Amino acid sequence: MNSTLIITAVILFFMAYLIGVKKQTWLLTGFNQQRVSNQDKLARLVGSYTFIMGVVMLAGAFIRQLETEVLFPVLVIGYVVLLGYVNTRMVK
Repeated sequence: MNSTLIITAVILFFMAYLIGVKKQTWLLTGFNQQRVSNQDKLARLVGSYTFIMGVVMLAGAFIRQLETEVLFPVLVIGYVVLLGYVNTRMVK
């Protein structure tokens, strides 16, 4: 059991709650939320991705084949792809 992944999963679940449910889009740095036309869609999209990555991190804590060195780059690459999508497709 990997305690680093469990702590990361708890943080991601908390962030998913704040962004996806409470619509705290000011927490999203780099997403240029002032130019996004649909703030609700932005919050749902990023909140959903953050929740899914929290589930993956939590599963990775209990599965030995999923290592930290693999999961963190996947998390970062996913956020970069999401950032590119939001800044190119969802702007006014």
